[in-house]
This record gives sequence, C-alpha cells and structure tokens, in this order.
Amino acid sequence: MANSSRLSFWAMWNLSFGFFGVQIAYALQSANISRIFATLGADPHQLSFFWILPPLMGMIVQPLIGKWSDRTWCRMGRRKPYLLAGAIVAVLVMVLLPNAGSLNLSKAWVFLGLNAAMWFGLFSLIFLDTSINVAMQPFKMMVGDMVGEQQKAKAYSIQSFLCNAGSLFGYLFPIFFTWIGIANEAPEGQVPPSVITSFYVGAALLILCVLYTFVKVREMPPAEYAQFHGITPPLRR
Repeated sequence: MANSSRLSFWAMWNLSFGFFGVQIAYALQSANISRIFATLGADPHQLSFFWILPPLMGMIVQPLIGKWSDRTWCRMGRRKPYLLAGAIVAVLVMVLLPNAGSLNLSKAWVFLGLNAAMWFGLFSLIFLDTSINVAMQPFKMMVGDMVGEQQKAKAYSIQSFLCNAGSLFGYLFPIFFTWIGIANEAPEGQVPPSVITSFYVGAALLILCVLYTFVKVREMPPAEYAQFHGITPPLRR
C-alpha cells in the first residue's frame, strides 16, 4: 500500500455513522413487517412467503451496487451517490408502508387473492428492502476504499457497533412508543399508531444519519485512490 496515513477514531466513526440509521430501518422492517401484512389481511400461516423477498433482493441488489459503484466516479464521490439515493427511497417507503391499510385503495380490486392494500404493501416491501440494500452496501465498501490495512479491523469494529446499536434501537422503538402512551392497537385493517410512529422516527433518523456521513466524508478522487492503494488510476465513467 503506497499510503500508510492513519484515520482518527472520529473519521472512522463518521465513515460508518450512516449505517446506524440504515440498521434502524432494517430492524423496523424485520420486526414489524409480519404484523403489517397480518393487519392488511394476510394469512398468518403464509407470512413466511413474504420473507422470501428480502434475501432475494439482497442477493440481486448488493452485487450490482458493488459492481456499479466500482465504476462510478463523479463530483459527489464513488459510493455516496448510491447510499444517498437508497436512503431517500427508503424514507419515502417507510412513510407510506405502515399507512397501507389507511390509504383509499379499492377493496374491490382482488388479484390472485390479494386486495389492493396487500399489493401496495407487497410492492412497498420490495422497494424498501431494495433501497435499504442500496444504502447499506456503500458503507461496507467505503471502509475498504478509505481505510488502510492496519486500521481495517478497528474500522469494521466501529461499523459493527453502529450496526448492532441501530438494530437495537429499531427493535425497541414500538415498545418505547407504547410505553410513553401511543396506542398499540388500531381498528381492523389499520396499523397501530405505535408502529406508524416508529417508522416515521426511523425514517427521520435514517436520512439524518446518512446525510451526516454524506457531508462529513470526502471520498478520494481517482488519482488519490490509485496512489493510496498502489494501483493504476481507474478511468472515469
């Protein structure tokens, strides 16, 4: 490695801080999506079929984001355009998804046994998991891009801490909001206010954390990246 410069603790913290918000969103999805689909009318015995989608989207999206971002060099950076785009889409879906049962969707539209609200929820899950994967992958790759070999273990430890802390917050949000008095029950076909509030707060934290990393982190331009890694400068595309 041509450049052995070391990053400070806070530089490595900033590099992965957005991961904290992304994991909040992922934990909210993991913990509450079955409840949301059951509310929309899904058979509880068939909820496992909906969970085919997240790992399937991860298998498709993460390698593609890695490949495309490897070839991306622009004014905003190399990985940052993808994490910002993914976060924006995820925030929009997180605001809409828990309100699927309250939307003015025709209950007469039934296709393959699913009503309109269910179809909306299904496509929302696809978009949410896709966008979370788009936002998640760049954080993993930026450590490899910007951290020297001697510090990678520490950088990934910081990222792992933020990842698990975000998951903990996301899992506890509905419990916390219920504890402070927000209703955990709702009319039939509607998602409880505690879950809706959790998704709203999770969406706000997601975009704030990602924007923090987006503003604080400066990705290397091609020539600097090549010097840091001791390789031939990549071509701009």
